Amino acid sequence: MVFSSAIFIFGFLPLLLICYFLTPKNKRNYTLLIFSLIFYGFGEPVFLFVMIAIVMIDYLSGILIDKYEKQKKAVLILSLILNLGLLFYYKYTGFFLDTVNTLFNLRLPVPEIVLPIGISFFTFQALSYVIDVYKKEVKVQKNPLYILLYVSMFPQLIAGPIVRYQTVEDEITKREYSWENIAYGIERFVIGFAKKLIISNHMGRLADIIFQGTGLTTDVAWIGAISFTLQIYFDFSGYSDMAIGLGRILGFHFNENFNYPYISKSITEFWRRWHISLSTWFRDYVYIPLGGNRKGALRHIFNMFVVWFLTGFWHGASFNFILWGLYYFVFLLLEKYVFNKIFKNIPSVLKHIYALIIIIFGWVLFNCTNLEQCVYYIKTMIVPNITKQSIELSKIYIDEYGIYFIFGILFSTPIYKIVRKKIFDIAKDKVLVEGLFYAGILALFYVTIAFLTQATYNPFIYFRF
Repeated sequence: MVFSSAIFIFGFLPLLLICYFLTPKNKRNYTLLIFSLIFYGFGEPVFLFVMIAIVMIDYLSGILIDKYEKQKKAVLILSLILNLGLLFYYKYTGFFLDTVNTLFNLRLPVPEIVLPIGISFFTFQALSYVIDVYKKEVKVQKNPLYILLYVSMFPQLIAGPIVRYQTVEDEITKREYSWENIAYGIERFVIGFAKKLIISNHMGRLADIIFQGTGLTTDVAWIGAISFTLQIYFDFSGYSDMAIGLGRILGFHFNENFNYPYISKSITEFWRRWHISLSTWFRDYVYIPLGGNRKGALRHIFNMFVVWFLTGFWHGASFNFILWGLYYFVFLLLEKYVFNKIFKNIPSVLKHIYALIIIIFGWVLFNCTNLEQCVYYIKTMIVPNITKQSIELSKIYIDEYGIYFIFGILFSTPIYKIVRKKIFDIAKDKVLVEGLFYAGILALFYVTIAFLTQATYNPFIYFRF
């Protein structure tokens, strides 16, 4: 089940909210837990047992780490092996066997293993609890249902943000509700809902047409690349907005996961703004424990390599994802050791253009299904090849999807945030303005519902992770 589906909007969500707010405050965790398990088990109930198994491994690991000080490192290592072992089995077994067969000309059988939805997200989330208990940054939780609720909480379960236990530790046992938080949650949810249905879906449809087509030309290739660049941002950030909004309605404060990454003026800045919860997870649990930048340049480069190899591999069992991670490793390395002095004398607009070009080519590498397609697509973008037919086709695409390109480019910037703040700052009758504002949010919701009811194309990119 996804947030942008009719069954969620018209069935699951209203039923959840009714039951949740009718339940006494001290019992609402149980209501939320039941609905979260239903949410995850809706498509493939069998995978509930995988998630519950991971939760129990980490719950027991936390108990043992807290109880046995001398053996806690061994317990942590065992927990890491079990968690990452399950993740490897479901996500990487086929890739590993295919690679071995190719390299050594073998014919090892490759089983068809169905990937549990969101396993990369909830595995990392559960692991962060165990590691933080080990580091004594959070108190061990003795109630297994609270750990199950923390991992399975449906707003962030299948696509993040990757929520740390310390972020919601207090709110699991005691949280405050207010109309202000509920109103903010509704606003964030509706905005994310619109980003997904109105912008991402249309950009995704065009990107699929172009990436799956043949006879590619330079102008059409660039349109496809920009389409996917907008699709993946509004798809993923829209989902994060909806998750943060739902969390706020239910009394939880999740951290931001995106901060207008396409306004970045460097790749370093981009990764401070894109998928923040994943970046900080690798920073805190891989990069810093390896030594960060504290052990000399060579060790720093090695640590960065490990982090970006794992970042790429986390996204998928395919060489193009690994190359995508290493692609960013190279540019981050260049910015750290080569470009840092040069950048000081370059105008901001040129730095922004540089960052966008690198990001767009990165998304082409990310979206291609194999390396051959990546080489062909990127070569087409670089080597000029424009025909009269391609110009006509480009015009058709722009005529049909131009309005969504405009929306996508415009709302990739903080213009909404700036205008909203400006209006409320200068408003004399704040009650009237607030009423009109939320009327606008309601109108946006109904418009997005219209898109949903007519949608024949409604994918979700990060389901594959």
